Amino acid sequence: MNKKHKIIVAVTGASGAIYAKVLFDKLLQLNNQIEKIGVLMSKNAKFVWEQELGNSDYKNYPFTFYDKMDFMAPFASGSANYGTMIICPSSMGTMGRIASGVSDDLTTRAADVILKERRKLIIVARETPLSLIHINNMKLITEAGGIICPATPSFYSNPNTFEELVSTVIDRVLTLAGLEYNSYSWNE
Repeated sequence: MNKKHKIIVAVTGASGAIYAKVLFDKLLQLNNQIEKIGVLMSKNAKFVWEQELGNSDYKNYPFTFYDKMDFMAPFASGSANYGTMIICPSSMGTMGRIASGVSDDLTTRAADVILKERRKLIIVARETPLSLIHINNMKLITEAGGIICPATPSFYSNPNTFEELVSTVIDRVLTLAGLEYNSYSWNE
């Protein structure tokens, strides 16, 4: 049997709370492949979730939630061996702080740790249009080993609901994270 995954999920205040919800739901389905999930949710992320989804159901997920300034969280150090960090959705501000090496909260510290340890950082960037600053930050993160996976849904699976549409992005994120997940594949 493969080693189980230890995953950090950060949810920022970018619009697109449905991406975080679908990610949380799918991670629950894959619990047999996961050892631990640590979640960071900013106050803005909680506000956006409540505004966009009309509920505070993020409180009902059985994950361990950490405060944004909890530098005693295990994944604030590389020795905890968390292999993957998913920032979903990611604001451009969070991405900019990561790109410039500013570790001023647990999200940016955890991303810094993931990059320095040469592990998987997957950023689901949610913004449009992009400025040259955004593009350059994406370039820097990519050069440092991170993966930018824009919240850009695909349509070739003929999604019928918002959740199915969002799943076209989240399924890619799960695959990038190394989780085995049965989802739509082109021409299969």
